[in-house]
Amino acid sequence: MGRGKLRIYLGAAPGVGKTYAMLSEGHRRVERGADCVVGFVEHHGRPRTEVMLHGLEQVERKALTYRGAAFTEMDVDALLARRPAIALVDELAHTNVPGSRNAKRWQDVEELLRAGIDVVSTVNIQHLESLGDVVESITGVRQRETVPDEVVRRADQVELVDMSPQALRRRMAHGNIYKPEKVDAALSNYFRPGNLTALRELALLWVADRADEYLQQYRGEHDIRTTWQARERIVVGLTGGPEGRTLIRRASRMAAKGSGSEILAVYIARSDGLTAASPKELAVQRTLVEDLGGTFHHVIGDDIPDALLAFARGVNATQIVLGSSRRRSWQYVFGPGVGASVARDSGPDLDVHIVTHEHVAKGRGLPVVRSAARLGRTRIIAGWVVGTILPVLLCLLLTHVDADLGLANDMLLFLSLTVAAALLGGLWPALASAALGSLLLNYFFAPPLHRFTVSDPKNIVAIAVFFGVAVSVASVVDLAARRTHQAARLRAESEILSFLAGSVLRGETTLDALLERVRETFAMESVTLLERAGDVEPWKPAGSVGPSPVTRPEDADVDMPIGDHMALALSGRVLPAEDRRVLGAFAAQAAVVLDRQRLVDEAEEARRMAEGNRIRTALLAAVSHDLRTPLASIKASVSSLRSADVEWSEEDRAELLEGIEDGADRLDHLVGNLLDMSRLQTGTVTPLIREIDLDEVVPMALGGVPEDSVLLDVPETLPMVAVDPGLLERTVANVVENAVKYSPVGEPVLVAASCLGDRVEVRVVDRGRGVPDQAKDRIFAPFQRYGDAPRGAGVGLGLAVARGFAEAMDGTLTAEDTPGGGLTMVLTLRAAVGVRAEDPTGPTEPTEPTEPTEPTEPMEPVEPIELDHDRDRMTRQKAGPQ
Repeated sequence: MGRGKLRIYLGAAPGVGKTYAMLSEGHRRVERGADCVVGFVEHHGRPRTEVMLHGLEQVERKALTYRGAAFTEMDVDALLARRPAIALVDELAHTNVPGSRNAKRWQDVEELLRAGIDVVSTVNIQHLESLGDVVESITGVRQRETVPDEVVRRADQVELVDMSPQALRRRMAHGNIYKPEKVDAALSNYFRPGNLTALRELALLWVADRADEYLQQYRGEHDIRTTWQARERIVVGLTGGPEGRTLIRRASRMAAKGSGSEILAVYIARSDGLTAASPKELAVQRTLVEDLGGTFHHVIGDDIPDALLAFARGVNATQIVLGSSRRRSWQYVFGPGVGASVARDSGPDLDVHIVTHEHVAKGRGLPVVRSAARLGRTRIIAGWVVGTILPVLLCLLLTHVDADLGLANDMLLFLSLTVAAALLGGLWPALASAALGSLLLNYFFAPPLHRFTVSDPKNIVAIAVFFGVAVSVASVVDLAARRTHQAARLRAESEILSFLAGSVLRGETTLDALLERVRETFAMESVTLLERAGDVEPWKPAGSVGPSPVTRPEDADVDMPIGDHMALALSGRVLPAEDRRVLGAFAAQAAVVLDRQRLVDEAEEARRMAEGNRIRTALLAAVSHDLRTPLASIKASVSSLRSADVEWSEEDRAELLEGIEDGADRLDHLVGNLLDMSRLQTGTVTPLIREIDLDEVVPMALGGVPEDSVLLDVPETLPMVAVDPGLLERTVANVVENAVKYSPVGEPVLVAASCLGDRVEVRVVDRGRGVPDQAKDRIFAPFQRYGDAPRGAGVGLGLAVARGFAEAMDGTLTAEDTPGGGLTMVLTLRAAVGVRAEDPTGPTEPTEPTEPTEPTEPMEPVEPIELDHDRDRMTRQKAGPQ
């Protein structure tokens, strides 16, 4: 009996239509005469999904009891006994009730597959085990029900059920996914456009990778070596030279022209490890390609063109980007070059782009700054070997071969070894080779033989000339090595100084970043910028990086003074004198950066002072007009009551007293908001943070609004929040009063709370006319009234004070559109440390128990509570308008 086949409908979020698509497939199978049954389908009360169950045979579920509660799960034994050809099994990631045959539903499906039954199932992308952390970072919700990725990858077919975020939100708003009372919370939390877009991208990328696996498997099974241009994959060939960055950026622009294109940068090193590539430059290029969304690969290969083509065909690339050769014209005698070879052998399935750059035909050079030794230890050892051992071997060869070459030819042979020693090891191996060669020529080849004397004056001149030429060649080679080292060093210094100059002009580098670059450039343990106010004042650190920073210049390994009262102190090692020139440039730049930061701080302080002046000017305007209105009303009522010319009835007297009370209340909350704004502007608001439940504070904040004007939905299961209770009450009060003021008559304001990750949200929803997107931030500015609000409605500080108090408690206050019309104020607060909500509002499809420890029934939504306030015991300040 063969294993059954698994087909999975994968969705980005609940409600995209996975179950509907699965049931549609079941109907198609039944119409074709297949034996298809429903093993388990959860329609979640969705009418259209429930209708699709009609006409399909359903295997009765198995009833289970756990801790006094009744549940139903898929009856695996009944399905195995029924042995249908196809079983429809919903929610592959579901956790079964304890006592079931298996802990997870995907394990039930595995049993069905092993029994030869084909299974059609569904799963959401957020339930894949490997994506748990990613989904939590996007949505703030940790998915407790997961399925191993390998289970889904082993499926014979994975079909994506896709829907745009806008269309899914419309389905949600129309009530096709959740009950109406859950729609607003779901749209505001899990089903935000950003969340849905990110989840959709995850699903599309996962399915695309799965398609690549299928394609690679098929190509391997059928031994297909040519490139199939299913997706644009651009391979960038890097040499480690400075042109690599140009090639990467050019490839990025090419990839941007086609959706889904990939960039793969590859550096091919020889197997012997000999390379002229700069590790520093390769690191920079690797960072660049990763920043642009590509990948970096390091490949070993002696034949670079063949290795590059093999890599490109192995990844099914469609294009190769190479740079024009840096070789000079005469170097082409050794071969056509990598670019020409790759273009010749690429074939019709690979496009090769040769990109020009500023380093074309300028030679390969040595971009890496060498150490103080200038020549590596390996080269020095090789120089001594060539200069001391090879002359002896050459002498043995010439004395045992019966060939009289003549003294002149013998001298040329020894001179060639001296030149080789100079090229490899520098001056001293070459001098040793010249001295040894002169002695060997004198003893073995200049008459009289085997004696350190020379009888012929011509031979004396020849040996002397040989020694002089050898010393001259060695000196020239050593001088060239020193000049190369100096040029490389000066080039590195110029790059550093160019970076510093550019950072000054752009104003990008912060002090810490600059000090970190100093530490990395000179391989130091710590770097500290010290300053003092006077010659006798103690040193104080203005900035430092690295462990154990020094506190005095004299304690540092390297001390670079900057003026009279500033110094750059480095600890870790003593720098050579030649490095202090560049260090001096860094020190001067550090002083400039510090001054610039202080100027920026002073400018910000000046801006705050200017803002304060503007606030004070607006305050004077408000006092001159808005505060006089309630004062005028109070004065008029008092004057009327004191008038002896009019006999007031009890009703008139009560009305005048009520006017005095209303004017005093209005004056009280206007003055209170002005004082609050003054405290915020001067930075004197110091919140006393403590942990508290929302249901202890929010009801107290609603005492100043009319009865029956607010519906409250604050579940008791929410985590505690870390806030200042007084500031939170004032914030909620201002926002709610503002919402009530702009809500239509008969449309109560909804105050609802929910948990989203480690944050708790309080949403104040009104059904007013709303606010355009371009004005949503402006309504939080002080002394702002939106629309045609009358002057007597307040000074426009309510929302400004509310946002200021929210930010003082490490929270946020933002405005969103209410689905269906209106404005929603979202107050986000920090949950108490270590306290998390068990279940988010509306993020996942309602299921039976989600953990095997203690299953629970899906929680019913909390009905909105209609408030009945006792106004006389509520004392607080009111809000201004939007």
